[in-house]
Amino acid sequence: MAKVSVYNIEGNKVGDMELNDAVFGVEVNEHLVHMAVVSQLANKRQGTQSAKTRSEVSGGGRKPWRQKGTGHARQGSTRAPQWTGGGIVFAPKPRDYSFKMNKKEKNLALKSVLTSKVAEDKLIVLDSISFDEIKTKKMVAVLNNLKADKALVVLNDNDKNVILSAKNIPDVKTALTNTINVYDILKYDKLIVTKDAVATIEEVYASVSYTHLTLPTT
Repeated sequence: MAKVSVYNIEGNKVGDMELNDAVFGVEVNEHLVHMAVVSQLANKRQGTQSAKTRSEVSGGGRKPWRQKGTGHARQGSTRAPQWTGGGIVFAPKPRDYSFKMNKKEKNLALKSVLTSKVAEDKLIVLDSISFDEIKTKKMVAVLNNLKADKALVVLNDNDKNVILSAKNIPDVKTALTNTINVYDILKYDKLIVTKDAVATIEEVYASVSYTHLTLPTT
């Protein structure tokens, strides 16, 4: 098992913690990580773009001039793509860009990025973090103590004081254990996780079991 240091909010080491290899020590699958990022970004796309083809723009029903004898190049419609006000060639239409990843693939992709953060020494475990008031300065001080400028802070509980204290800090984002995703973990340089959040992540992802449906026999 990988062993990481545990720090307090002053940036002082207060102990060590062993991480479960089933979550933080898997073989990194770059292909699934890439798929997870592309899937997440694709699912965010609205897909509402639309333009008209030559069959949809108004006008152009009559041939602008006869085929021969005018000196002009032959034209069949004033709504052909080369004309001003003409239709668009292969015009984009509303579509759904999202695509599905299997549950096993998503879980392995998440474990892969968590493993890479541990391997790159970019995982910081906090013993705990809580504020008695909403104060951005306090959160900035914690990040400075941990030497983390661009960080994703993962909490186990929905602590409004911590979340709102970090909200206005550039390049810092908070997340809960049930909202972490591959894209955010890769986007931010450091991954700051509380001890309780680590335990929850290990409990959820180390013991993931897949049930297979069995069709009844007739």
